[in-house]
Amino acid sequence: MMQQYLVLKAQHPDTLLFYRMGDFYELFFEDAEKAARLLDITLTTRGQSAGTPIKMAGVPFHAVEQYLARLVKLGESVVIAEQVGEPGATKGPMERAVSRIVTPGTLTDAALLDDRRDALLLAVSLHRGKLGLAWLNLANGDLAAMECPAEQLQTQFERLRPAEVLAPDGLSLPLLDQLSPVLRKLADWKFDSETGQRLLTAHFGTQDLAGFGADDLPVAIAAAGALFDYAHGTQQQALSHITSLRVENEGAYLRLDAATRRNLELTETLRGEASPTLLSLLDTCVTSMGSRWLRHALHHPLRDTTLAAERQQVVAELLGEGDAQALASLRSVLRGVADIDRISARIALRSARPRDLSALRDSLARLPGLAGLATESSSAMLRRLLADATVPSGLLELLQHAIALEPSVAIRDGGVIAPDYDAELDELRGIQDNCGAFLLELEARERERTGISTLKVEYNRVHGFYIEVGRTQADKVPDDYRRRQTLKNAERYITPELKSFEDKALSAQERALAREKLLYEALLDELAQHIPALQRIARALATLDGLGAFGEAAARYGYVRPVFVDRAGIEIVGGRHPVVERQVEHFIANECRLSHTRRMLMITGPNMGGKSTYMRQVALIALLAHIGAFVPADSACIGPLDAIYTRIGASDDLASGRSTFMVEMTEAAAILHGATERSLVLMDEIGRGTSTFDGLALAMAIARQLLEKNRCLTLFATHYFELTRLNSDYPECANVHLDAVEHGHRIVFLHAIEEGPASQSYGIEVAALAGVPGAVIRDARRRLRALENREIGAGPQGDLFAALPDSEPVVLSHPVLTALGDIDPDALSPREALERLYQLKRLAGDGAD
Repeated sequence: MMQQYLVLKAQHPDTLLFYRMGDFYELFFEDAEKAARLLDITLTTRGQSAGTPIKMAGVPFHAVEQYLARLVKLGESVVIAEQVGEPGATKGPMERAVSRIVTPGTLTDAALLDDRRDALLLAVSLHRGKLGLAWLNLANGDLAAMECPAEQLQTQFERLRPAEVLAPDGLSLPLLDQLSPVLRKLADWKFDSETGQRLLTAHFGTQDLAGFGADDLPVAIAAAGALFDYAHGTQQQALSHITSLRVENEGAYLRLDAATRRNLELTETLRGEASPTLLSLLDTCVTSMGSRWLRHALHHPLRDTTLAAERQQVVAELLGEGDAQALASLRSVLRGVADIDRISARIALRSARPRDLSALRDSLARLPGLAGLATESSSAMLRRLLADATVPSGLLELLQHAIALEPSVAIRDGGVIAPDYDAELDELRGIQDNCGAFLLELEARERERTGISTLKVEYNRVHGFYIEVGRTQADKVPDDYRRRQTLKNAERYITPELKSFEDKALSAQERALAREKLLYEALLDELAQHIPALQRIARALATLDGLGAFGEAAARYGYVRPVFVDRAGIEIVGGRHPVVERQVEHFIANECRLSHTRRMLMITGPNMGGKSTYMRQVALIALLAHIGAFVPADSACIGPLDAIYTRIGASDDLASGRSTFMVEMTEAAAILHGATERSLVLMDEIGRGTSTFDGLALAMAIARQLLEKNRCLTLFATHYFELTRLNSDYPECANVHLDAVEHGHRIVFLHAIEEGPASQSYGIEVAALAGVPGAVIRDARRRLRALENREIGAGPQGDLFAALPDSEPVVLSHPVLTALGDIDPDALSPREALERLYQLKRLAGDGAD
């Protein structure tokens, strides 16, 4: 047995091997030690190898999924080796073979998957600066590929969030090691475009990949070939539910770089939490398929505003004239629908369980209730989705006829196939069900025939069926009784009739289970023919559920339908931040006007005044419009957009040796290189990570570049008041501010956007609100007054550019400076020098006050 184990282990040296032995999966040697540590299971020993006890640990086969789930969450992979031989059929140990390999990116079991998140397997290939990406969602058969510049690696990772990554062994991308949760290096030769083309065309049964739009993507096809081969190896069978290769065009979606996805907190907060985020607010989906569609939509805002408008038309129809009856009907039908998307994949992989099929049956039975929504609908998209959700003829009837109303959890337990589906199975079940009645009837007949009133017909697992007669009445036993067992006070017999029944009864259960398994396998074969239809239904239901969630949010929170226009700009009236407004008691709505003559808003105002919230809400409103949702505003007109960029917040990247300021400049550089006239750019406090003069100079230069070269729609928040003078040179730069009022030493933030620049930043007041000690606050106020009294300029910070070349030098005046100018150090004695030092200290103290 251990020889057999070692052969299998040699084929998978770096993966935990679950080796089936009876009712347990066992692990040995280093695998046992590792599993015992990770799973907190008992580590024991059994037998010896080279004189050393063999370490062993195991888990029950019926509970294996919970252990697999824990290992997968830890990034581990597991090889499952099952018993494939018949007990006693051969000499020596029962034969075992690898049945599947469980990895984080190739999960299909419901117990191992997150219902509301996809587990993607991603393959990466690189050739001459071009990045080839291919990703697979094995749980529903979605295979996609694309090519892009290598610089977009982090952006694509943030968008896809793969569970497992495959890369060539010779690929050197330090960023890949940082980004990948589980990175597997495969042999370089597996990433060959010709091999990939051959594998994929053989699978799809096509001559080439031109029909998928992938004929000129050799780097992506190299990645797709390696990915497909790896996935096939983990499942140990054909991947029949992968029916197409989807090629993604980089221009199909608004560009959102990694920083933007994080800063807008689409699906997780900056702290990495699931709530409060835009997804947690909008996800009222009643199916797991809808939740996954919604997550995908948030990370894939559409460039094609026609499609986004079609989605909004569906939402409008679901909401109707304000009564939202269509929306209520839709959600009522979908509320009982199972995850058809993943069930269809498990049918294709022949891992669907009886409860999967009963859930599929019950879900399909609900779908005719959607038919009424298409009546007199003016939305072509809604009619198309409802048509796609139509159940194919005969599929529902097959499931209703074949699957029991409440099937067992596993086929091995029986009770899965419905009565009247198969005559032979019904006969075998009849033997089992009628066993008790037959024995009672036989007992009554034999008592009457023999005259033995105490005669009993019974059964035990050791001796089977028997007739028991007391020893005192043994002389009445008929000749056709054959003694089976002698007890102290009784004799046990068998008759030809009872023997015949015993043969049937004892084999009936085993034969029924075998027959049921055979019928179940045949049923899976028949259902496999309907997989394309099931996938079509699943996509339609997921989209309907996601659009229903948009409608729910619109009705609940007062969102409106945005309007797409051809002219450049964004015009929002009464805009709100969708997440923040749910967290505060009174949210102040604001407007935003950007156009070709008003391309930049220079936003000033106090700390905590709402500048970052205001900028983010504009970006989120634009994003919501482009995914087809209604938006939190009184009205919104959105012009053509191709990207949303953000430079918000302060964070370092010490693992890569980048300071906070370096991260800030890297993100700014990406924006300056990538933003176009159709991009929306959010710049928050650029330049604050260095000295005042450096930061101001950089902020001024970056703002000028955005106005002159990029000409993008920009929201530029700053505390450098010198930047507010840009509008004198650039009419398309407008000053706006968020105001606050002081009452005594306290501050009240108004959170309302107003035209013109702010007067001050109220930094000291915010520090006081934060709990900075009073002594520090008082000291800061004194020093601020001293700085303001130096007459550097008119504003709180003054004009720091006044000292630049071509301008008059700044002359500073202070008693300490005057006294210092009068001192001749070479003419002072030590005592005189000490006296002058005390004098300077007194002068400095007076100046500070």
